Amino acid sequence: MAHDLVCWKCGAPLSELSLPLRRLDECPKCRAELHVCRMCVDYDTRVAKHCREPTAEEVSDKTRANFCDHFKPRPGAYIPPNTAAVDKARSELERLFGKR
Repeated sequence: MAHDLVCWKCGAPLSELSLPLRRLDECPKCRAELHVCRMCVDYDTRVAKHCREPTAEEVSDKTRANFCDHFKPRPGAYIPPNTAAVDKARSELERLFGKR
């Protein structure tokens, strides 16, 4: 079953996995667990408990597999790191402390 899902942790395509994702499914590339809050359509860091589903039980570790019945995988779950900001901060620290 082809779909547009990618791993929330590394961005690898998950088109080889069938839906619905099982609780113990892992990314074939980085082995990250996939039935996790960070991969769900209801995951939102701007709301309480980081979940828009009001009846969902709170999950403390958003990156570990859970038993949430409201889980629906989110195609845009992968957010690449902002390496430009990291590089800029690193160069400013090196300039500040005189390293080159």
